[in-house]
Amino acid sequence: MKQAKDYIIFPLDVPSLESAKQYVEMLSESVGMFKVGLELFIRSGPEIINFIKTSSAAGVFLDLKLHDIPATISRAMESVAGLGVAFVTVHCGESQRMLEAAVAGSGGKVGVLGVTVLTSVASKDIAAAGFVEEFSADISKLVLKRAAMAKAAGCKGVVCSGLEVKMIKKALGKDFLAVTPGIRPAWDGMSKDDQQRIATPAQAVKNGSDYLVIGRPIRDSKTPRDTANRIAEEIKAAL
Repeated sequence: MKQAKDYIIFPLDVPSLESAKQYVEMLSESVGMFKVGLELFIRSGPEIINFIKTSSAAGVFLDLKLHDIPATISRAMESVAGLGVAFVTVHCGESQRMLEAAVAGSGGKVGVLGVTVLTSVASKDIAAAGFVEEFSADISKLVLKRAAMAKAAGCKGVVCSGLEVKMIKKALGKDFLAVTPGIRPAWDGMSKDDQQRIATPAQAVKNGSDYLVIGRPIRDSKTPRDTANRIAEEIKAAL
């Protein structure tokens, strides 16, 4: 049975392998997964993934946000599939064929998640990028369109903000996974930092989020393990 802590994905957004290892050892019993992003993967590659797998019961979320031509994506996913991670991210971008190539390349060994619209993006950014007013006036419409494309391509789920989860679950089904970044505990003051579309853990879980990516509130705490446990209690109360 899924426990409250299993909803938490902690991002190892740190500059060194040693720092990442310290967080893994500190939080291995308090979170469900560790996220390995571009910064750490470029620096430490499969080494940090192997460390997580051998020293922790937590899963690995490989957040590379791949975006390239279908042939390249397919080959990249074939390599990722051998790493033994739970999920890997691919930008939904402009082409369903790219997402289909990612799913095919994964060989069913890793769950492919489509990145809809980054939670750091606001309506003005969508307008400046040249999108029609329908999408810039209401980002959720663009998120839903890309989520539907990801599902049609065979993706396991999507990455979206906690504000859009309920809509995605209603339209695409409860089994279509929603991974939610931009999470800020209510007691943390709901500081946005560089995030724009944010939600509390309780809000996101109530809306149907399957996993919550929670970094700064835990990492910037004087007692990261205690903070992670406190967030797990907030999630537990919302379930």
